Amino acid sequence: MPRFSIIVPSHGVVGRLSLALDSVLAQSYGDFELIPVCDAPGSPAADVATGHAGRDSRVAPVNSPPSAGLSGARNTGLRAATGSYVLFLDGDDTLAPGALAALDARLTETGDVDVLYFEHERAPWWEGEPTNPAAPLLAKTPTGAFSPAQAPQLTGVQLPAWSAAYRRAFLTDHQLTFPDTQFTDLGWGGLVTVAAERIAVLRSVVVRHLLRRQGSRLNLPGEHHHQLLDQVELVLGSAQGLAPERSQALFEQLFAVVLKTASRPERLPSGHRAFFRRAGRLYRTHRTANYRVPGGSLGVQHRLLASGAYTAFKALRGANRSASGAAERVPRPRMLRTRLRYARDLRRPLDPNLAVYCAYWGRGYACSPAAIHAKASQLAPHIRSVFLVEPDAVDAVPKGVEHAVIGSRKYWEVLARAKYLVNNANFAEDVVKRRGSVHVQTQHGTPLKKMGVDQSTYPVVAAATGSFAKLLGRVDRWDYNISSNRHSTQMWERAFPGSYEALEYGYPRNDVYYTATADEVARVRRELGVPEGKTAVLYAPTHRDYQTGFDTGLDLEAFCAAAGDDVVVLLRAHYFYDQGRAKSSGRIIDVTGHRSSEDVCLAADALVTDYSSIMFDYANLDRPIVVYADDWEVYRETRGVYFDLMEAPPGPVARTPEELAQVFRDGSYAGAESSALRAEFRSRFSEFDDGLAAERVVRRVFLGEPPETVPPVVPLAERVPAPAATLVRS
Repeated sequence: MPRFSIIVPSHGVVGRLSLALDSVLAQSYGDFELIPVCDAPGSPAADVATGHAGRDSRVAPVNSPPSAGLSGARNTGLRAATGSYVLFLDGDDTLAPGALAALDARLTETGDVDVLYFEHERAPWWEGEPTNPAAPLLAKTPTGAFSPAQAPQLTGVQLPAWSAAYRRAFLTDHQLTFPDTQFTDLGWGGLVTVAAERIAVLRSVVVRHLLRRQGSRLNLPGEHHHQLLDQVELVLGSAQGLAPERSQALFEQLFAVVLKTASRPERLPSGHRAFFRRAGRLYRTHRTANYRVPGGSLGVQHRLLASGAYTAFKALRGANRSASGAAERVPRPRMLRTRLRYARDLRRPLDPNLAVYCAYWGRGYACSPAAIHAKASQLAPHIRSVFLVEPDAVDAVPKGVEHAVIGSRKYWEVLARAKYLVNNANFAEDVVKRRGSVHVQTQHGTPLKKMGVDQSTYPVVAAATGSFAKLLGRVDRWDYNISSNRHSTQMWERAFPGSYEALEYGYPRNDVYYTATADEVARVRRELGVPEGKTAVLYAPTHRDYQTGFDTGLDLEAFCAAAGDDVVVLLRAHYFYDQGRAKSSGRIIDVTGHRSSEDVCLAADALVTDYSSIMFDYANLDRPIVVYADDWEVYRETRGVYFDLMEAPPGPVARTPEELAQVFRDGSYAGAESSALRAEFRSRFSEFDDGLAAERVVRRVFLGEPPETVPPVVPLAERVPAPAATLVRS
């Protein structure tokens, strides 16, 4: 029998699940079993848990359907547990180093207690210092093991379920399980403390809890708040016969939670009066004769609840509420006249048939927003679509596409009125997220490098990013976030924590890799100036945060000379730069200024890149990819990466110019080993890209079709990529 069973529910937090599991497996104390609770076999969380189980026999995953909720997942883990003590760890939290050793040492000191409460650290996602809210409460308790009557303030109601270790035999003897409803921690904590006879505390941090960017799901508006009273009634019903000092502490802490909800009517879309009246009945039923009402404003709230005076309570709440308010009141365009017009337009009704698009901060008609725009014109022609562009990009907007110049009067008007807003970056900070509007974040790549809040520990990148709090404020506007593979889904969840829904539909911009014809490939090559019969190698290096300006990082003329007479290079610098070279010359064709990176990829017979996300998009074409990694170690340390590209590349890896030229000279860039690496890479990262991504988005978001009716993802083996020029020639 292991000393500890550690139960880790994983629904909705798969992006950080590996960190949670690793924090347990890295403990110096090893007598434990680790029980990840996953949605179902084959789910993203199950894949993570299975991978850990394959490396460590102490990991024993179990499954619980999402419909069972958090309580069902924890109860499933409890049934599978065999340890002497049970701990719970949320899937996006971690155990502090040395935590299990400290728990074991404390339990050795105290003997077998029913519950061992401990401190936890609450860490913000963005800026700010961690807090330890349990420390003041636990500091007031006896030093050894003690009876709950000796510390009546320690009711369990104020502590989450993962802030204690529970003797499994105690839980079994009392048949304690998590109540099958919302606010399950409150019910569990109350039931446990009522049943416990011998408890102790550990005054050190065991769990590091990561605060969700959007706050607790329980604080969101919804009918689930009525279930809070179910938990209160359950706990108070089980507390009959407790000593007066214990029952008073329990009563007071439970109704502190109730009054907090009652004073926030926005949490209850309907039935606020019914909530208040039921709470009042519970208050009067379970209040002990000697209960002392608190003083001050809180005491007034207690008295109003006890008397059922809803109207007076509502008036008190209104007087105390802050006027710091709704986002609709903070439009901040620079010019006064524009600001006034924008504020006026924000008061007008949303236009249900208006969609606004933007790509790369207005650099042009491009990427996934352009692909969704084109598909919407086919499937939802009733929707007026406006593309936002900078003044110098107006001439590049295709004929027939309505546009607005960023900063213009039309720009602010359509942003204020549009129901649908689609972007591959973020709209300006001043843009207000209106109730009823739908923001779609398409992203513009698969993350190899660290993104969002994950950049905060990399000084060079963090300095360029600016305020992470402001960044996450922009994330709060997202309703949907598009993903092309499960890796991206998980990393976006970590990098951009928010309440948005992930749409695993594929990237719309990549649709063309499955829909383009041989004639279109030939046309693009002619437009770019690729000589007939030549092998076009696309060279697309990424941006270096630790460098100023663009540097090819490679002598391209020398590469062409060494690689073979039939090789020409298509140079595409990162979109941060206006151009890669002053002009094209000889066998080097600068395509940095070409509007569409998708066209450039279609024209290329092979790709050479370093760490650019273009490799993930290009992999859809199933054409050769070579990684030129001359500074991988420096890039990894200064920028941060999500996985080791050298261990899982999409093709051969060259570290020097000579190695790069050699793989083209001897043909190994397109050989069997290269194909095998690419196939493995595609199975992981081309998961949802199949040519139908834009259609899925339009049907789900613009047409409101249910998820089950959108076109399913075509299996990878059944997809037919656009033909390469070499196939066209043959």
